[in-house]
Amino acid sequence: MLKNTGRRMASAVILLALPLTVLADGVAIRYDLSDPAGSPFPSDRFTVADASQNTGRRVELPLPNCATRPSDCADIKVLNTLDGFSTQPRITLPFNGDIDPRTVNSNTIFLMNLGDTVNGMGAGQKVGINQVVWDPASKTLAFESDELLNQHSRYVLIVTDGVRDASGKKLKSIDMDNDDSDQRRETSEYRRELRDALRSRIPANLKVAAATLFSTQSISADLYKIMQSVRSAKPGANFMIGNGGAARAVFPVAGTSIAFKRQTSVAGFTTSQLPMAALQAVPGAVEKIAYGTFDSPSYLNDAKYIPATPTRTGHPVPLRNEKLVFQLFLPSGPKPAGGYPVAIFGHGFTDSMYGAPWTVASTFASRGIATLAIQVVGHGGGDQGMLTVTSGGGTVTLPAGGRGYDQNGDGAIDSTEGVNAAAPYTVLGSRDGLRQTVVDLMQLVSVVKAGMDVDGDGRADLDGERIYYSGQSFGGIYGTILLGVEPRIKAGVPNVPGGSITEVARLGAFRPLTGLALATRLPSLINLPPAGGINFNENIPLRNQATVINNVPGAMAIQQLLDRNEWAQQAGNPVSYAPFIRSNPLHGNSAKPVLIQFARGDQTVPNPTTTAILRAGKLADVAVQYRNDLAYAANPGIPKNPHTFLTNIFTPAAAPFAIGAQQQIAEFFISNGANVIDPDGNGPIFEVPSKDLPETLNFIP
Repeated sequence: MLKNTGRRMASAVILLALPLTVLADGVAIRYDLSDPAGSPFPSDRFTVADASQNTGRRVELPLPNCATRPSDCADIKVLNTLDGFSTQPRITLPFNGDIDPRTVNSNTIFLMNLGDTVNGMGAGQKVGINQVVWDPASKTLAFESDELLNQHSRYVLIVTDGVRDASGKKLKSIDMDNDDSDQRRETSEYRRELRDALRSRIPANLKVAAATLFSTQSISADLYKIMQSVRSAKPGANFMIGNGGAARAVFPVAGTSIAFKRQTSVAGFTTSQLPMAALQAVPGAVEKIAYGTFDSPSYLNDAKYIPATPTRTGHPVPLRNEKLVFQLFLPSGPKPAGGYPVAIFGHGFTDSMYGAPWTVASTFASRGIATLAIQVVGHGGGDQGMLTVTSGGGTVTLPAGGRGYDQNGDGAIDSTEGVNAAAPYTVLGSRDGLRQTVVDLMQLVSVVKAGMDVDGDGRADLDGERIYYSGQSFGGIYGTILLGVEPRIKAGVPNVPGGSITEVARLGAFRPLTGLALATRLPSLINLPPAGGINFNENIPLRNQATVINNVPGAMAIQQLLDRNEWAQQAGNPVSYAPFIRSNPLHGNSAKPVLIQFARGDQTVPNPTTTAILRAGKLADVAVQYRNDLAYAANPGIPKNPHTFLTNIFTPAAAPFAIGAQQQIAEFFISNGANVIDPDGNGPIFEVPSKDLPETLNFIP
């Protein structure tokens, strides 16, 4: 009986590439397993066995004509180094006829988790679908998984006969066991594995019309291994970096001014004054400012990506040590016996450590917390930049620690140049610039743990047992990754984070960068005429919206590219690391207290990208929403874009909210994550916790 049931199930599951005359009596899913576009995708049919990987597999997509489609060719070569598919995949189902999109939902199409390939965890979890698009021209259905999928796990996608064709009929299938249309070894092995998966996990009474089996990629493998190496190191801090090593770079705030000579081109510099006034947000709270260097292992190669290593047996190898400059603000008042608690603060995209960290240091110092910062990969100008400190009647020069360079050869050093991978690895985007920054911050934690002696008296001035993290925007993004991997940080508050970077750019103020990337591909994917810029229409619905019937030529190709970008960059996506913070810590790590601060209507990191982090990490109960819509309605002096609400201390209308949000962070840290205050008490501007997880943009026009 069981054998017959299994045979009937298998016969109802897999469609192969058959002549249309065979399927003329109904609509079916196409199953040309030689073509990713001609069969359900993703699929382990487009992988090869590889025992050195956590999944036991490695992606092997067929290459297009590299002469006519060089951009696609370059991208696929990168994807073929991964050990599985995206953990937030865009799934496509090609049909041989029209379907009724109204019958597509999480009851008729869903995923079943077959278990982690390393430890078997997660087996039996059911995941629905979302963001559905039906493309009548290609007769292709596309959608995303409703949840972030687990890393290095096997999933089977089930299409039931609840999906109907345009006339209301059930989908057709064929008897796979009696089909001999495709006898390739890879196809036969894949069909056998899919058949076994269905027999072991799918209820016999489920009417299955089609299915696909795929493995998700490893996310944390590289950073987890690097974290273990960094934890064993005891790097030191060097404060003797002034005047070529002749002066200790520690200065009183009172009576000090600092000029920043930023390298902005191969031979050019721009000089500005650092904002000493920001340190008086709480007058007298910051006593000293100090600069030093430490060595950090760099895993980035010259093309600014971290070379792939096998996720099970391999280990990333540092290619060199990089001497990094850090900036430290010390509080006034008596130093605690164990040293000052310290908050590492991460700056945002296009910013530097001479921006956002200055705006929070005074509030943190008022609660006895030191503030520590470094430059992000590719930020802070070129490495020839200098600081000139005038203090106590003397002048000291020291390196500014810029990490940018002229990557594209045009002579200029832009504000983020060097954070992204160079061609032909551009599909990786900022994945490894973000991960290297996380490595640098983990090394900085080790420096603090080893004992940071600021004044040279032989005693540590920072408490290595009370290290915290906060960061704004990009700093919230790589900060979320850091909090998911680094166990020695006691608590964290990412501010306005979002992911993936692909979605942040697509939906928000950086959308022109996505357009530029589409325009410079060969062939170009721009599908709208220019009107004051590079325009495109990808026609993707937001979460929980109705199915989109695509009528935009070129939109499906853009959707595919965006999905490939997200797939290639998943190991640098904060959404991927959110579960590791609290709900599912990595092996040997513990859950840590965290707050996620975000702003309604953020035009730079849009709300749906923040809620993706909150949903993935099960962090809704610790989400703090700043209601900029209410603040702006009460006072039009508030900026319409609330992205910098934490640091906007120089706009009179916004400053009280900035200080309030900073005080919330400081109180959270000084209590080791136990105390969460509401910055406006019983007022409506801060929701603690957030009353909803907004999935729409909410921009103020």
